[in-house]
This record gives sequence, structure tokens and C-alpha cells, in this order.
Amino acid sequence: MKVLFELMRIAILFIVFGGIVRVFLYYAYSILGIDVDRYGWFGSIGILSLFFVLYRNKLQFSGWYWSKSVKKLPQKVSKTLIVGSIFLLILPSLIRSFLN
Repeated sequence: MKVLFELMRIAILFIVFGGIVRVFLYYAYSILGIDVDRYGWFGSIGILSLFFVLYRNKLQFSGWYWSKSVKKLPQKVSKTLIVGSIFLLILPSLIRSFLN
């Protein structure tokens, strides 16, 4: 039962976190003149990756499910994912700059 509660918690957190960040990101993209329909998926993947790092390093330790196998991501992996996510969030503006 705890696993089911934890899965529901993950889904709700992702919908709230991902939804709020995505709205702000798409608003920023539209202000910058970036075609959201064409390049918005880069930002979505970046948001998903950031949420994964946030969950694995912080949020999983405050949930209902606990196991001895629950560990933080290695620091090198976390940094790589965060840098990659930031690159994906910036990539649509770089593409727009190069295409103009």
C-alpha cells in the first residue's frame, strides 16, 4: 500500500512541479519569440530531468516508502543531469538565434 501512495505522490508532485515550471517556461519562450509548438519539447525533457534529480536527491526521503536500497544519485551524475537539463532549457533560444 505504501508503494501505491508513493506512486500517487510522485505523480501529483510531477504534475504540480512540472506544470508550474512548464507554464513559466512556455511563457518565457513565447516572450522570446520561440516557436513553443516546435521546440517546447526540449524544455519538457529538461523539466523532467530536473524533477528526477530533485526527487532522487531530496523528495524520496520524505515519502511513505522506505527501503535500504534508497540512495541519493552520485554527485557526478546529479551535476551532469542538471547541466544537461539547463542546456535543454536554453537550447530553443540558441536554435532561434542560429536560425535568424
